Amino acid sequence: MITRIDHLGIAVKSLDETIPYYEKALGLKCEHREEVPSQKVRTAFFHAGEVHIELLEPTSPESPIAKFLEKNPSGGIHHIAFATSDIGGQLKQAAGAGVKLIHEQPFEGAADKLVAFLHPKSTFGVLTEFCMPKGK
Repeated sequence: MITRIDHLGIAVKSLDETIPYYEKALGLKCEHREEVPSQKVRTAFFHAGEVHIELLEPTSPESPIAKFLEKNPSGGIHHIAFATSDIGGQLKQAAGAGVKLIHEQPFEGAADKLVAFLHPKSTFGVLTEFCMPKGK
């Protein structure tokens, strides 16, 4: 059901300070910026070959990204997201394999996608996201 790596999520303190690095030093173009109130973040997406880079800036101290930045003040890779053709089936498969789900049901995320996360304590320390376009 996994079709590819969709994106790497990177926690940053400030999109405005970080975006120029990706554009000027790496030559990537910021394709899309969006606020995701349910996750208390602002995002910026860059296309890098077959994978997107998603920068995540917290909008609240209660944001999961703010908590990540407390532990990792320089920021860094926050999660890996896998595109799937069946997010519900993917969650059932993971749960059936004994993986702890952070979200048992997908919810609306950035870029018009349904998303759900697996707990890093049962994924060998890697916060893992499944994502699928909402219309599928």
